[in-house]
Amino acid sequence: MKIDLTDTNASRINKAILEARRAVGTPAVGMVLTLVIVTDEEHAYDSVKAANEASREHPSRTLAVIKRRTRGPRARNEPRLDAEIRVGTDAGAGETVHLRMHGEVAERADSVVLPLLLPDAPVVVWWPVDAPEVPSLDPLGALAQRRVTDTYAVEDPLGALAARAASYAPGDTDLAWTRLTPWRSLLAAALDQARTTVTSAAVESEAENPSAELLARWFGDRLNVPVERVVTAGPVVTAVRLGTPDGEIVIDRPEGPVAHLAIPGQPNRVMALKVRTTAELIAEELRRLDPDEAYASALRHGR
Repeated sequence: MKIDLTDTNASRINKAILEARRAVGTPAVGMVLTLVIVTDEEHAYDSVKAANEASREHPSRTLAVIKRRTRGPRARNEPRLDAEIRVGTDAGAGETVHLRMHGEVAERADSVVLPLLLPDAPVVVWWPVDAPEVPSLDPLGALAQRRVTDTYAVEDPLGALAARAASYAPGDTDLAWTRLTPWRSLLAAALDQARTTVTSAAVESEAENPSAELLARWFGDRLNVPVERVVTAGPVVTAVRLGTPDGEIVIDRPEGPVAHLAIPGQPNRVMALKVRTTAELIAEELRRLDPDEAYASALRHGR
């Protein structure tokens, strides 16, 4: 079910959500959180689609805050809020509200979002592209227990990582770190099996890849060894090599959904290691809302 509201306010939006919910027979009690997506019109469709897919694992109310650019100084000063409400099959396993904000309303987005949050439920704010310099101090970020950015989607990923490290607050995370979860799990399992000392590390990836940079920092933080960065064609991280007295532990994934794992003294193995979708990454981030201490430690390593 879809409802369009033009030149509206938060009160009318809440009323329309309740009416739509009654009409399709979907109660709010099953929703576990509010996900606020702060984006522009260009990236809104893909972001909301990913959130709707993730909502099948985490039923939620998704609020897409879309700040519209208007032409001309007169139109720019005219505040207006338009809303598109989707409930039922049009909104995954929850409900979705597109909030298109014009003029001064866009500068006070938190005043619109606050009345629309689910009561007594956690709040997650996600910036798919352009995040504020200090997410925890942003008016919308201040409402959230978890703040998700994505340095992979900006023009200067390594510069954005430096900004994230300087402004880190408990609850901050980045999808560049989330992309590393399968890699970190495989590496931890390989080290458990090898039972040896790591003396060096190398990370192979495309140039200026923030996930590779975080992985290198993680090695430096946890293993206290020198880490070499090797540039390849990608995508994302293509290989990791850990030097040991017995030989190299290697996870190699040049392309495709599988990787080859080599541990000295053991037969080589083929492991599943695909590049995950944005929906899968967001679903993982919604599974835990406590501070990610491993991310914080890796992010700030070497500062």
